[in-house]
Formats: sequence, C-alpha cells, structure tokens
Amino acid sequence: MNDPADGVDGSALTPERLLRRLEWTVIRRLDGRLQGDYRTLLRGHGIEFTDLREYVPTDESRYIDWNVTARMDTPYVRQFLEERDVTAWLVLDRSPSMDFGPVQRRKDRVLVEVAATMAQLLARAGNRVGAICFDHRVRERIPPAHGRRQVLRIISSAQGRTAAMRGAPDASPDGAHPAGPGTDLAVPLLQLANLARRRSLVLVISDFISTPGWERALSGLGRRHEVVMLRITDPREFDLPAVGMVYVEDPETGEQLLIDTDDAQFRARLAAVAAEREEALRAAAASAGAELYSVSTEEDLVSALVRVAALRARTARANPAAGGAR
Repeated sequence: MNDPADGVDGSALTPERLLRRLEWTVIRRLDGRLQGDYRTLLRGHGIEFTDLREYVPTDESRYIDWNVTARMDTPYVRQFLEERDVTAWLVLDRSPSMDFGPVQRRKDRVLVEVAATMAQLLARAGNRVGAICFDHRVRERIPPAHGRRQVLRIISSAQGRTAAMRGAPDASPDGAHPAGPGTDLAVPLLQLANLARRRSLVLVISDFISTPGWERALSGLGRRHEVVMLRITDPREFDLPAVGMVYVEDPETGEQLLIDTDDAQFRARLAAVAAEREEALRAAAASAGAELYSVSTEEDLVSALVRVAALRARTARANPAAGGAR
C-alpha cells in the first residue's frame, strides 16, 4: 500500500489520496468478500421505541425498563423499530502509545486506515458519522454528518493534521504530540455520552492503553449505545525479541528504562503483565455489553475486517445479548 512518493509510513498522503487508495485496495476487495453486505461488519441500529413486553433470557439487560419492572414486579423490556439509517461515532486514539510498530505500518497508521474504511462504508450507505479524536485530552469533536467531505474531515483529524494546522501548542509539524500526561480514555467516552443524543453505533478504535477508571464510562455508553471496541495491536508489545540490553521508553510518560531482553524472568513478567491487561480488557468489554476485536499491525486489513465481520455474525447468531472478545 506504500508508494515512495508518499513517505516511508504514508504520512504524506492527503486525506483524498488516502481515501482513494483505500477504496481501491480495501473497500473494493471487501465488496467482493462480503458481497456488499456490511451489516455483519457495521451492525449498528438507529432505533425508535415502539412497545413493551416481558423479559426473556435472551434479551439484553440494557433494554429492561426498570420503572415498569418495579411497578409490575416482573422484568419488562422495551421493543424498538429499526430505522433505515445509522448514526455512528468513531472514537479515535491519537495518543503517543499509538506511535509504535514497524516503520511502514505503525499502530497509528492502521488506526487511520480502519477509521477511514469504516467511515466510508457508513457514509456511502447514507448514514451519518461523527468522530472524537483524543490523546491526553480531546483534540477534536466532529458532529455526525453525511457524505464524502465528512469522511475526509474525519481522516484529516485522525491523521493529526487538524491540530497541527491550527497551531496547537503541543502539536509537532506532523501532528504528533510529545509525551505528557497519561492517556485517559474516560475523557472522550464521557464527552461522547453527552454528545450522542440518539442511540448510535460507537466504534472505539484504540490500543486501550490508558490510566485506570475508564471502564465505568464505557459501561455508561454501553447502556444506551451499541459499542464495538477495535483494539490496534503490535506483537512486539507483548513479546520483545531477545536482543540483549536495550533502552525502552514509555511513550505516554517519556520514562526510559534499560532492560535485558535476554533475561527469561523479565520476559516471563512481561508476558504475565500482557495476559493481565488482556483479561482486564475483556472483563471491561463484557461488563459494558461491548464487543471487543483486535487488528494487528501485521495483518492484511481486508482479512482482518472480514474476520471481524464473521465473528460479529457468529456472536449475533449464538447470543444476541452477548459481547464478543476476539
């Protein structure tokens, strides 16, 4: 997907050129693999309340009407009429920890490609899509709108171009931000809870490296919206190569440590921390009724999205009330 004229990591691509390239290399292939049916990939549902009925075990707990349940002494759930259009929000992580991975395919580049693809698929189906971009604070809020121009605006913000063009004091010329306060995912999630008035599809695209406490904000969103968590990963975050003594830097704080990658005990501790973080993330998704999927920097984007679509379809068939974790 690279072109020498685009720079090593593709950062020189304008939003228009990036979108055109993705339409040819990703969306066109998805059309063939999914036969144009993106409902399994983007199963959002704008919905309108129509009626009440008694709860059955396969119902989602988020639809329980607690006021009626208290009066009737029997659980009741709200029924909805699915609308033709979807309102979608992309929550996009531009924090320093995303600047990691192979030079030609860092996590931040994968995030831009995933966000651009999702936004274009939603927009071309006539849906409204908005975005919140954040690092250690919210950088930009883009209200939902239709059309290609909206998609280009979201791509520009995901690339970090808007902050740089506005001359934000802590933005570098390429839109990156130096290490500073740790990323707090709760901040954009809480802001979105106030912004999203109607039930929406929320796609949180991040590596989910954040200060603790964001899980409650995610649960708050999950009670009202359909939440899908797309985690961008790189294998080297969990399994360092054995190359002797190296300096590593925490991209969130700038702290540097000298570590021995040949030390078996250190590697075991790193693996244990990675497993603990994985378990905590799965628990947060399950608690919020959200679906969790991973996309690696080493994956072909089309294959990754087809896999996500297949897993979402399987989860929906097996248990419509359950969130996934893949």
